[in-house]
Amino acid sequence: MRLRSFLERVDHDQIVSAIAAAEARSRGEIRVHASNRAVNDAQKAATAQFEALGMAGTAERLAVLIYVAPLSRNFAIVGDSGVHARCGSQFWTQVAAAMEQDFRAGNYTAGLLKGIERAGALLAEHFPRLEGVSDRNELPDTVSED
Repeated sequence: MRLRSFLERVDHDQIVSAIAAAEARSRGEIRVHASNRAVNDAQKAATAQFEALGMAGTAERLAVLIYVAPLSRNFAIVGDSGVHARCGSQFWTQVAAAMEQDFRAGNYTAGLLKGIERAGALLAEHFPRLEGVSDRNELPDTVSED
């Protein structure tokens, strides 16, 4: 599937709202990125995109990227070192499994919303907002693309 077609099927407003809601409950950051490139290894491509988007520069290293490559029908979820240390690779597999069914059915918005919700719940559980401490939004909530 071409990137344009994928992006036309995604409700950006719902995605941005879901990211904002998830981030409001934690100190973490979530981004969604859609790539126009065909990739053989979505995990490797997601890790490279994570770095390219500057996501490793968050204050507590609590960023999560949901990376989608519609042309090759791949996606991956990666978390920064602070998140990964708490949840390990099993969590990312569970998030991906929750999203995969919707993606296979062409329900891309629903799949992304599930991924954002699951990642947000993990961040809220392990890295809740601290009372009396302001938390700034370190990364844009919009769906980025290349």
